[in-house]
Amino acid sequence: MDTLNGVSSQLVNKGWSEGTKDSPGGLISEKTCSDAEEYTCAEFCNDTLRFSTEEMEHVGNASPYSPEHPLLPKPPALIKAKKISSARLRRRNNKASQESLTDPTGTGSSTDSLQDDGVGQAVSSSSTSLQNGQDSMNGLLGNDPRDVPSSRDLEGSVSEPERKNPDLSDPRVQRMKSSKIRLSPLQHCPSLAVELCPASTSLKSDNQIDRDCEDYDAVGKGGLERLHRNPSDSRLSETMVSDNTSLNSMKSSFSVLNPIRPRDARNRSFLEGSVLGHGALLGAGELDRYFPERQFGVYIVTWNMQGEKELPANLDDLLLPMDAEIAQDLYIIGVQEGCADRREWEVRLQETLGPYYVMLYAAAHGVLYLSIFIRRDLIWFCSEVEQATVTTRIISQIKTKGAVGVSFTFFGTSFLFITSHFTSGDSKVYERILDYNKIIEALTLPKSIPDTNPYRSIPSDVTTRFDEVFWFGDFNFRLGKDRAGVEAIMKENLGSEMSPLLEHDQLSMEMREGSIFKGFQEAPIHFLPTYKFDIGFDVYDTTSKQRTPSYTDRILYRSRQRDDIKAVRYTCCSSIKTSDHRPVMGIFQVKLQPGRDNIPLGAGQFDRDLYLEGIRRRITRELKWKEAMKNQKTSSVCSIS
Repeated sequence: MDTLNGVSSQLVNKGWSEGTKDSPGGLISEKTCSDAEEYTCAEFCNDTLRFSTEEMEHVGNASPYSPEHPLLPKPPALIKAKKISSARLRRRNNKASQESLTDPTGTGSSTDSLQDDGVGQAVSSSSTSLQNGQDSMNGLLGNDPRDVPSSRDLEGSVSEPERKNPDLSDPRVQRMKSSKIRLSPLQHCPSLAVELCPASTSLKSDNQIDRDCEDYDAVGKGGLERLHRNPSDSRLSETMVSDNTSLNSMKSSFSVLNPIRPRDARNRSFLEGSVLGHGALLGAGELDRYFPERQFGVYIVTWNMQGEKELPANLDDLLLPMDAEIAQDLYIIGVQEGCADRREWEVRLQETLGPYYVMLYAAAHGVLYLSIFIRRDLIWFCSEVEQATVTTRIISQIKTKGAVGVSFTFFGTSFLFITSHFTSGDSKVYERILDYNKIIEALTLPKSIPDTNPYRSIPSDVTTRFDEVFWFGDFNFRLGKDRAGVEAIMKENLGSEMSPLLEHDQLSMEMREGSIFKGFQEAPIHFLPTYKFDIGFDVYDTTSKQRTPSYTDRILYRSRQRDDIKAVRYTCCSSIKTSDHRPVMGIFQVKLQPGRDNIPLGAGQFDRDLYLEGIRRRITRELKWKEAMKNQKTSSVCSIS
C-alpha cells in the first residue's frame, strides 16, 4: 500500500494530467493531479479493470499477429502477453534478437522490418508505447530493476478477501481471466523460413543433406536430366524406364540388365533399329554400355602344325600368356597343316580358354582350320557367320594350299578373317602372288550380310568389302639371302631390332612395290624368324636341306577407316615346339561403330557340345591336380635309425 501511495505521489509531482501525450500508457486516465492524493490502491485496481464490454471482446478476439494500439489501461498480464506476441512475430520474420527484449533504450528493436504493412505499423506502435512506459517507470522508480513492481506485487495489493474469494460472476473478472495468455519461455530456434526441399542451400548446411538426394528428388518428379552427372549415369539412364523404384534400384546397383516394360516387349521387333535409336540392340546406346571407349580386343594366332598328331600338353602360353595384362574379347586361331583330329583341337582350345568364352564358329578347308571364340556375353551382338574357301592347287581335290575366310558383323563393324597357306619354295615369289590374287577374287563374301559401306567396295577384291580385315597364315615368303649370311646376321647382337634381317624379306619388298596385300599393314617385327626349327629344339634346320630361317608366318591387317586398327603386340610363342614352325600371335585394338538392327542376327548361337566337353575336361584336370597336391602333402619318408 505504501509503495502504491509513493507511486501516486510521484505521479503528482511530475505534473501528469489526463489527456497528455506524455502519459505512459494512460495509467491515470480519469484522475486529475488534485485527486491523485486520494487515489487509493483499491481505486487503482478498479480503474485497471474498468474496460468496456466491446473493448474487452475486441482485445480477446484480436489475433496475436495483428495487435492494435491500446486505448485504455491494460492489465499487467496482458501487457506481458503483448510483449511476448510481438517478440514471437519478430522471430517469425527472421529478425529475432534476445537483446531487443531486454534493451531499455529500445535500440535493439527488430520491428522495423514490419513497417511496410498495417500489421507492422500496429506492432511498432504498440511496442514503442510499451517501451516508453517501461522507460518512464524506470525513471520514476530508479535504475534498479528490482524497484519495478511486478504483476505479482500488484496482485498482492488487492485486499485479501477479494483475492481469495473473487466474484466469479463478475464479468470483469471473467474477462480478466480470458485475457491472460500463458506462453512457454522463449527459446532460440532455427528460422522457420527455410524451404524443406533438397535444393535448399541452408537446409543442406544445417542438416548435412547428401547431394545425391537431388538426383532422387528429380527422379521422383519424373525428370532424368539431373541424373546425368557423369557418362556412366548418362548411358545408364538413357535406357531406364520412368518407374521410380526401378530407377533407384538401377542407380544403386548399376546392373547391366535393364527393366523391360510390357509395352516394349509387345512392340519391339529389332528388325529395323536406327543407329542412334532408343533401345536398338546394335545401336550406339548398347555399344557404349559394353564398350565405353568403343575399343574391341582381338587376339590372332597363326600356326603351321606340320600335321603332327601329338598336340602340346598345355596351350596356356599360346592363348593366355602371363605377360598380357588382360584377356581379349575375340580369339581367332588359324592353323595350317592341322592335326588329323580337328575336333580334338577345338576341344583343347575351349578347355584352355575356359567358361568365359564360347566357340562362335569353326570352318575348315582340308587341313586349314579357322576357329573363332568370343566372350559369352557378346554373342548377342553378332550377325550370322558366313564362310568361303578357295583352293590354289591345280587339282582342286588336294586341299593343302589355299584359304578359308570367315566374316560377320559385330554391332555396326564388319569383320573378315582369312587364314591361308601359299605355295612353298625359296624362289617361288611369283606363284605366291598368284595365290593371293586368286583368293581375293574367288572368296565370295559376304553372302547375305549387307555391306556396311558398298560405295567403297570393289567386286574383284574381297578385302575391300569389309570394315576390318585380318589375313594371317603361312605365306611362305623367305629371306632372300643364303643361310650363311642369315646366320651371320643373327649372330650379331640384334636385340629387338630385326631390320637387318627384314631388309632381305621377300614379303616386305613385294608389299612396298604394291604387288601384293595392297592397303595392308604389319606391326613391327621384334622376334627372330619362326621357320624352320628342329622339332622339340630351338635350333634351326639341321637336316641336309639346310633351309634358310625365314619369317613365313605373318599377320597382316587393313581397315576402311584409317587407324581403326591398332597393333598392341606382335610376337611368337617360343615355348611350343611340337612343330617346325613357331606360332605367331598378335593383339589388336579395333574401333567399333554402332549398327542397325536390320541384319540377320546370330541369335546367340554357339557350339554347346564343345563348350560342355571343354569345361568337363577343365574340371577333371583341376581335380587331378588337387589330388596330386594332396597326396604330395600327406606322403612321408621313413628312415631307419
